[in-house]
Amino acid sequence: MNWVYIWAAALGLAGCVAAPQGPVSGGADQASCGAARLGGYVGQPRLALDEQYLPQTVRFIRPGDAVTEDFSPSRLNVTLDRADQITGFWCG
Repeated sequence: MNWVYIWAAALGLAGCVAAPQGPVSGGADQASCGAARLGGYVGQPRLALDEQYLPQTVRFIRPGDAVTEDFSPSRLNVTLDRADQITGFWCG
């Protein structure tokens, strides 16, 4: 009888798996939102980006920001560090 409880607990804990963090590889093509052409801005301050050349949908992500998991291949995601320096770009 005790084995039933142990197996039930083990199966219940098996469902507790953490979701993946960061951009999903194999998602949107890096050209679909313009991320491929912006690689030279990595390490630059956020203000170095001329907003007139950015796509209509841009999301700036700083450490600790809550980010939705909805997927939009045309959205440019710009990751920043605490000093507002650009650390990366990805579409999604």
